[in-house]
Amino acid sequence: MAVQVTHIPTLKLHMTGSMMGATVEQFNHAKSQMGTLKEDPGNEAKLKIYALFKQATQGPCNTPKPGMLDFVGKAKWDAWKSLGSVSQEDARQQYVDLIDSLLAAEGPAVAAQPTGSAATFDTLLVSTEDNITTIRLNRPQKKNAITVEMYNEVIKALEQAGKDDSVITVITGSGDFYCSGNDLTNFTKIPEGGIEQMAKDAGELLREFVKAFIDFPKPLVAVVNGPAVGVSVTLLGLFEIVYATERATFHTPFSQLGQSPEGCSSYTFPKIMGNAKASEMLLFNKKLSAVQACAQGLVTEVFPDSSFQTEVATRLKAYAKLPRNSLALSKQLIRGTEKERLHTVNDQEVERLVERWLSDECMQAIMSFFQAKAKL
Repeated sequence: MAVQVTHIPTLKLHMTGSMMGATVEQFNHAKSQMGTLKEDPGNEAKLKIYALFKQATQGPCNTPKPGMLDFVGKAKWDAWKSLGSVSQEDARQQYVDLIDSLLAAEGPAVAAQPTGSAATFDTLLVSTEDNITTIRLNRPQKKNAITVEMYNEVIKALEQAGKDDSVITVITGSGDFYCSGNDLTNFTKIPEGGIEQMAKDAGELLREFVKAFIDFPKPLVAVVNGPAVGVSVTLLGLFEIVYATERATFHTPFSQLGQSPEGCSSYTFPKIMGNAKASEMLLFNKKLSAVQACAQGLVTEVFPDSSFQTEVATRLKAYAKLPRNSLALSKQLIRGTEKERLHTVNDQEVERLVERWLSDECMQAIMSFFQAKAKL
């Protein structure tokens, strides 16, 4: 969050919340709403937002005072310190009230339009506004784990987004997680054709799912708002830009579950980060922090969690003003050189995964997962 220390008019906070303080859900919603602000709220407001966020998430200021020459750091520290012993519950409420007041000051917002006249989704929130189509995974109570229904809905949403008038398409998650990977209850729903039919159907669905990302005609931006697991990580090699909050993590525990990589990651990850680093993730289940993922080229840029939504929104709005056809044609040139290769890799990965799903090793690993979960 860039902050310039200047004299600005006093900002007034209108306390309208309950005496009990805002809930964590309300706080997280307010944090996501920051990205919808159309105007710069000013330095005093940004300092107040920073201070209230720190107080709400960490409690009273407990860090050393920055040096006198660190003007920005000192301004932030002073703002946080000034809150004294305000409780985390009260800080959450003040944070929610402040964001609400800033949104209200901008006047009634233009409602985001659904993508497509008949676009209705049960597991996603899909909207188009300011030339940006946003596909938000919306199972926060399940950490946005991907069900069969969500797989199908993402395919449909991407198909519609590819044809609408937006310039870029964003994928992000609701709540604290970006996505926790496959909902393993997918493996408990055995159809009439038995396990073999289940594996075959799942393989075809995964093939079409990854194909939708390979063939998507516009720039794709991942806004990784929290931990990412499994297929939500492996797909990142097919995005043009990946922005992450500092608290995001990236984990691909395939061998731990008796499975193998997907999302073209067996090709894209070594290409992005080199064979050794890719093997640490894809073979040996290494979990990366956002900073590590950025250093290895998987993530474009990492932002402080307190300013993540605002800073990302600023960049996205700038990209959305670029000529739509020029961006799409340029992407086609870049992707066209390896699209056939990506489809071949996708087919190979799916074939191997279907084999793994039918193996005793995979079945035992998934059973162990559910047994361990049942003991919690």
